[in-house]
Amino acid sequence: MIDFQSDVPRWVQVAEVMRARIADGTYGARDRVPSVLQIQHEFGIATATAQKVLRALRAEGLTYTVPGLGSFVADPSSDA
Repeated sequence: MIDFQSDVPRWVQVAEVMRARIADGTYGARDRVPSVLQIQHEFGIATATAQKVLRALRAEGLTYTVPGLGSFVADPSSDA
């Protein structure tokens, strides 16, 4: 799924996969998204890279974080 030979940074590739999963409903509104550790294992990337993916999705407003609980898909119909 991730092209380790590509010039596109790994975090960008993984973030695109996560965006697609949010768009297609794999992760629905208010669903918990995979943790840093889960992303790291699924895609074979470093912890810092997985953290960067989640930061990017949060910065785009696609997810939000609840301290101690994890990251969740933002509900586009509310101001979550």
